Amino acid sequence: MSHGVAVVGAGRMGRAHSQAWAANGVPVLWAVSPRTRPELPAAPAARWATDLAEALSDPAVTIVSVCTPTPSHAELAIRALEAGRSVLLEKPIALTLADAQRVAEVAARAPGALMVAHVVRFFPGYAALASRVAAGSVGRPRLVRASRVSARPVGYDWLDDEERSGGMLVDFAIHDLDQANAYLGRAVAVTSVPAGGAGFGVPTATTVEYAGGGVAQVLSVSDLPEGQPFTTGLEVVGDAGMDAAQPDAGDAFAEQARYFLSCVDGGVPPERAPVAAAVDALRVALAARESARTGRRVELGG
Repeated sequence: MSHGVAVVGAGRMGRAHSQAWAANGVPVLWAVSPRTRPELPAAPAARWATDLAEALSDPAVTIVSVCTPTPSHAELAIRALEAGRSVLLEKPIALTLADAQRVAEVAARAPGALMVAHVVRFFPGYAALASRVAAGSVGRPRLVRASRVSARPVGYDWLDDEERSGGMLVDFAIHDLDQANAYLGRAVAVTSVPAGGAGFGVPTATTVEYAGGGVAQVLSVSDLPEGQPFTTGLEVVGDAGMDAAQPDAGDAFAEQARYFLSCVDGGVPPERAPVAAAVDALRVALAARESARTGRRVELGG
């Protein structure tokens, strides 16, 4: 089946998605942004629409990449799914758990596919670690230790507004919380301790407790001076040993798009990045944010 894509959003993620689709030979037909014509070097022939409805009126559009700030994720994903399109939705799935569950419910009955773009799952080093652990490299996972350290984002002032971004734990640390969930299962309690200061990216240590007795420790920092190298790390400790991800990002966005395309064409759900896992990652991230705000351990029901 031939595909055409509408990319919604004029920022860095919109450019990353358009480049990923180009790498897979899938044309981006529309660039959607209400005020600014997106600059998509990988899609110079894309037509500009100020509203998603115009792109959805084009029957050649079969896939929508939603790459906008978080508050619009749920509405845009639902509109595209209800219009019969498949949707690659930037993380987090939504800003609130209620909206996340609403997106998941619509996706469950929609003819198209939905995948939330937790792109770290497609980093070669992280994917290789997941394969090794699944094959028994550490035995039963008991402890996950993750870190994500970067300079302060430049040109993304909306991140400072937690009503729009959810804050660092929802927008940034969610990658590592998603990884921890994938290895350790159902989170039951979260404690987050910020290291003083204010604003997006303040160093924060998060401990997540799991139903099976596992524990995750996640360090998140995103307020360092410009020029600070971006670094990540992930270790999994089990009852038979320890294993760690190698720092290899590869072309994760292209691999993510390639995998999603195979799910769309095959009519199968995205098992490498399930919608339910995206909802769970948001649930833990929101609990971490609440703990950081209140200074209390937050228990997760359900």
